[in-house]
Amino acid sequence: MFLVCLLSVNPAPLLWRDPSDVWADTAYRSQANEAFLASRALRSQIHRKKPKGKPMPRRTARANAGKSAVRSAVEHVFARQKGPMALFIRTIGIARATTKIGLANLVYNMQRMVWLAAQTAPT
Repeated sequence: MFLVCLLSVNPAPLLWRDPSDVWADTAYRSQANEAFLASRALRSQIHRKKPKGKPMPRRTARANAGKSAVRSAVEHVFARQKGPMALFIRTIGIARATTKIGLANLVYNMQRMVWLAAQTAPT
């Protein structure tokens, strides 16, 4: 069973992370974006930039690594579906889009299961 929701619907009950967290890479960190998030009571989980001409502080590097671990767990699935699977959603109606996304997720999960089984199979 799967569930696809519209962006206009609050998916908070479906998320395992705090829905007020916003995750992004360094390119999205700016004073304007931080002010925008703060004005909407959203917590920034955007990576911090390295200071120019200085090494990145150890604390910042550890924080960025933690944020990367969360993002990479999700983004590799999207990259796989968008790249090799050539997933492109251009349908009329949420029902068709839901079906297409659900089938793409099913195919991804089956491919992943086959790969994992091959990794653990005795040779």
